Amino acid sequence: MRRIAALAFALAAAPAQAGSLPPRGCDRPMAVTAAQQDRLLRFAAAVREALAASGSPAALIARSGTDLSRFGLRYSHAAVALASGLDLPWAVRQLYYACAEGRPRLFDQGLAGFVLGSDDAELGYISLLLLPPDAATALASAALDKPLALGLLNARYSANAYPFSTEYQNCNQWVAELLAAASTGSADRAQAQAWLREQGYAPEPVRASPWLMLAGRFVPWLHFHDHPPEQLDAGRVQTSLPTSIEAFALRRWPAARRIELCHGPLGIVQREGGAPLAAGCVPQPGDRVTALDSALDGLSPAPGS
Repeated sequence: MRRIAALAFALAAAPAQAGSLPPRGCDRPMAVTAAQQDRLLRFAAAVREALAASGSPAALIARSGTDLSRFGLRYSHAAVALASGLDLPWAVRQLYYACAEGRPRLFDQGLAGFVLGSDDAELGYISLLLLPPDAATALASAALDKPLALGLLNARYSANAYPFSTEYQNCNQWVAELLAAASTGSADRAQAQAWLREQGYAPEPVRASPWLMLAGRFVPWLHFHDHPPEQLDAGRVQTSLPTSIEAFALRRWPAARRIELCHGPLGIVQREGGAPLAAGCVPQPGDRVTALDSALDGLSPAPGS
């Protein structure tokens, strides 16, 4: 049973892991060295610079929080970054699962903390989607409207929540429904989901093994009975993920700008539009590259420290 629970967390909790009990949730916090933290903070500064240069009041933001490469996915966690209105410029408002309480919460987090919520301190990706001005203004207004944002928060959490059921919710689904509320003015989850479906929102199903479905019997943040039986019989689980939200937003607002950044062994790589950044954060022609050698690299603890 413990093995099944561990497998379930590795495969399913990841997609809905939000900025968590700041910042990571039910798994153990990632240990980082001083040099790694320095590099991550400078990466966060590059992300903040890209957001500030946009002139937008809000952006959809996603991070490569937990490794989902086994599913062919890069991004696990979506949120809304806001130019103002929170404690810090370009802080992030998101849903996270409070493990100790066993319930979801809304959580505001600085951009640096958001970037640090990753499984890999050496390699990480951030995606920014900048909507056209009217849509971005509406999104910022909706995200900062606490009664509205909290009204869309469901009391029951499932990492793999079905996107067209109000029984559960994951962090990415909250973002999708907030986007719907910003577009329609409705604070009702069912209406938000109906609008999303009418507008063509259709997250690509993820193939799931029988072990994953069995794990739903033992893991409190993993459920399947809200999913259509025919999808489960085919071994497919449909849930909201950052890529689904971005694809939907780009179809609805073709003028939206997508900026992707990563940090890796060759520094910070930034690209606007075009194909996704290469695996391993390897720059390609036309990418903007910034060296990321840390002044702390190579340092070791002093004797006796």
